[in-house]
Amino acid sequence: MHCPFCGADDTKVIDSRLVAEGDSVRRRRECITCGERFTTFETAELVMPYVVKRDGTREPFNEEKLRRGLLRALEKRPVGAEQVESAIAHIKHRLRTTGEREVPAKQVGEEVMAELKSVDAVAYVRFASVYRDFQDISEFQEEIRRLTTDAPTGQ
Repeated sequence: MHCPFCGADDTKVIDSRLVAEGDSVRRRRECITCGERFTTFETAELVMPYVVKRDGTREPFNEEKLRRGLLRALEKRPVGAEQVESAIAHIKHRLRTTGEREVPAKQVGEEVMAELKSVDAVAYVRFASVYRDFQDISEFQEEIRRLTTDAPTGQ
């Protein structure tokens, strides 16, 4: 790390502490050359994969687009903002851990559906109806039948 005061490239770490719930490290440093002290913060750089759409075009992952889709499906449902943010974090984590630079849009949609299924069944069916382009009531019925068959007993 270069010293911000004299530009020397030899500094030593005096103290390190976890901050931001363990997502960052705060380091107190001292320049070997001029003796000045300064603080740096270190965080992991986690890059989201690009999304490959059906037509083959690629676009950067858009968290706001994901949030809008979730919120539209969850509209007027008893789901709090904290649950929405948690769902977004889970989806992003699963996409990141694929290790791929690109993921098909279909995979993003399936991740959203999996998350909605565990958060709110009505929102899941709403999202599925648009995502899978339901054409008639029988497709809704089939999806609801699958949902109730897959649901653990006691729900």
